[in-house]
Amino acid sequence: MRAILTSNDPVQISFLSALLADAGIATTVLDSYTSITEGSAGAIPRRLMVDSEDYDRACRILQEAGEL
Repeated sequence: MRAILTSNDPVQISFLSALLADAGIATTVLDSYTSITEGSAGAIPRRLMVDSEDYDRACRILQEAGEL
């Protein structure tokens, strides 16, 4: 798995996850529980992960959407 994005914005992560899911690319969000339990808004960014095989295609999709 490779990180395609790190962000403190849960709305952005949700949108990008949906965008990639529409293209058939599965995503995983890491560090969301750590961010919540820390209690600090934005102290620990969440990582949006994709399989290594899907990384290049995911980057292209996000670039075409103007998100990278």
